[in-house]
Amino acid sequence: MQKNGQLKVYNLNELIKDQSDYTNFIVSEVNDHALRIAVINGEFHWHKHENCDELFYVLEGELFIDLENTETVSLKPGEIFTVPANTMHRTRSNERTVNMCFEKTSNDIKGSNS
Repeated sequence: MQKNGQLKVYNLNELIKDQSDYTNFIVSEVNDHALRIAVINGEFHWHKHENCDELFYVLEGELFIDLENTETVSLKPGEIFTVPANTMHRTRSNERTVNMCFEKTSNDIKGSNS
């Protein structure tokens, strides 16, 4: 069975070029993982993913990842950071920011608040 995004060429810049509001969608699936692309301008809510690590890779802008221990990680284009499973976090930006995220396909991107 062919998975989402297989045997297809994508231009990531074209997929999000006119997107200014928050969006987050799967571009391609690899085994039981998904490559997502997200556009954010503002902040996402605090949450955690109980059974899934989440890797962020910034393409454009600056992404801030606030962690439950009051640490904030700042990512600029070309930088990656992995949030371990079950870690409370939120993402935010002060400008339009584009990032890719690699995580399990089954992961609920909204996470849980508890």
